[in-house]
Amino acid sequence: MELRLDGKVVLVTGATQGIGRAIAEELARNGAGGLLITGREAERGNAAAVELTGLGTPTHFVAADLSDPATPALLAKACIDRFGRIDALVNAAGLTTRASFLDAGPDDWASLFAVNARAPFFLMQAAIADMKKRGQGGAIVNILSINAHCGSPELAVYSATKGALATLTKNAASAHRFDRIRVNGINVGWTDTPAERVMQAETLGNGPGWLDKANAAQPFGRLLTPNDIANLAVFLISDAAGPMTGAVIDQEQAVIGANR
Repeated sequence: MELRLDGKVVLVTGATQGIGRAIAEELARNGAGGLLITGREAERGNAAAVELTGLGTPTHFVAADLSDPATPALLAKACIDRFGRIDALVNAAGLTTRASFLDAGPDDWASLFAVNARAPFFLMQAAIADMKKRGQGGAIVNILSINAHCGSPELAVYSATKGALATLTKNAASAHRFDRIRVNGINVGWTDTPAERVMQAETLGNGPGWLDKANAAQPFGRLLTPNDIANLAVFLISDAAGPMTGAVIDQEQAVIGANR
């Protein structure tokens, strides 16, 4: 199957490492015409832009703090100024701060919703506005989480942000299907990313052996990798996905609703 991107210009958040970076690389390898990538660390982001440009896709990095309400509009403008349009958007950035019903505070709620729900909403708003203005359609992929179905106790607030974005994914898909703007989401399962390695080994104190134990406990003998998610995300952006819209796909090794 050929994943045709036809020179699409794509804005990808959280694209300097992990899932976002893997998606950006797959977009470049499959013929994206331009990439606007974002992240918080300028040195890492500029290095990523150089490497992605080396794959044949002109890439521009913009350092961005998605907790700032002004950031989505600035990123959209930067993409349009640099490449002339936004053909597709991938909301891959996100915070995974632990916060349960017993220990979450207002600051946890505010920061998690700002980055995981508010920023993607206003990025979608800006991208959809550009897509509608040009009348050429477009595609949006939101990186969600399997925790949107419920989530473990320590991820109460995080899970709520992903549930909110899952609903917004379907709402946007319904509202703009006749504009030929496809909006889909991926409920990502447990994935071996650089951020997860730090979270598990250091923040949660599980030590360097956590990954081997986690891999051994999975049905397929390993956690998901960023490339697993990237392959699906690029499919959803590509013409190969056809008119598919409003889908929220569980990319996970457990079957939701089954007895475990």
